[in-house]
Amino acid sequence: MNLLLAEVAQATQRLADAGVPSPRNDAEELAAFVHGVKRGELHSVRDADFDARYWEVIARREQREPLQHITGRAYFRYLELQVGPGVFVPRPETESVVGWAIDAVRAMDVVEPCIVDLCTGSGAIALALAQEVPRSRVHAVELSEDALVWTRKNVAGSRVDLRQGDALAAFPDLDGQVDLVVSNPPYIPLTEWEYVAPEARDYDPELALFSGEDGLDLIRGIERTAHRLLRPGGVVVIEHADTQGGQVPWIFTEERGWADAADHPDLNNRPRFATARKALP
Repeated sequence: MNLLLAEVAQATQRLADAGVPSPRNDAEELAAFVHGVKRGELHSVRDADFDARYWEVIARREQREPLQHITGRAYFRYLELQVGPGVFVPRPETESVVGWAIDAVRAMDVVEPCIVDLCTGSGAIALALAQEVPRSRVHAVELSEDALVWTRKNVAGSRVDLRQGDALAAFPDLDGQVDLVVSNPPYIPLTEWEYVAPEARDYDPELALFSGEDGLDLIRGIERTAHRLLRPGGVVVIEHADTQGGQVPWIFTEERGWADAADHPDLNNRPRFATARKALP
């Protein structure tokens, strides 16, 4: 074992003691980041090249600063995104949401599907859809100027149409023309603030986390926005907390112009997102 791997083992224990959920992964990722190698190449770093700054970033992670803020990058499906203070860090759970959305769009057999991503944050969902549905026309909106600093970096050079604004009033020029509306909105109840993981509570923007007493305020608004934007037969896909399974589909009722409202599990088989289809006239 070289010096770096021995230090990684110590760092793993320190992170575990600090309550970090994935101590080994984070210790190795930070070692690779500091030394400019891939995780699988840590064994190749010579002892003389060990960089003591490793312990500086480990100390930051011990304080529960997000790994992605330290490295400045987040991985999402096939993307590497730039992230940092002011923008919500995309989570692996959301990859299931995007996977379902991609399958739904492909099943529509539309030549150039029109897609809208509400509350885009880092741009992860919009960029993944643009990349994996090659002829799609993808539009995204974000309210926060702080978040948009990062969104603009990520969408630069892509074909995503990015706009700043309120998700509930966005894209009036697309009313009735959209094939798919997708969103990972804030959905944490204000009453659960103290139970939120420090990485999210202390570093993710509150605007991206909390939405009223039951966490569903913005989702209720997005229901109306999605109905306005979608063509008849178009689909909405919306992420929610695993504790909200069963609640969100009831927002998309037949009386409000929806059909086939349903909940879906993530990779851990926990309720993660709801879908509905705009009813035909």
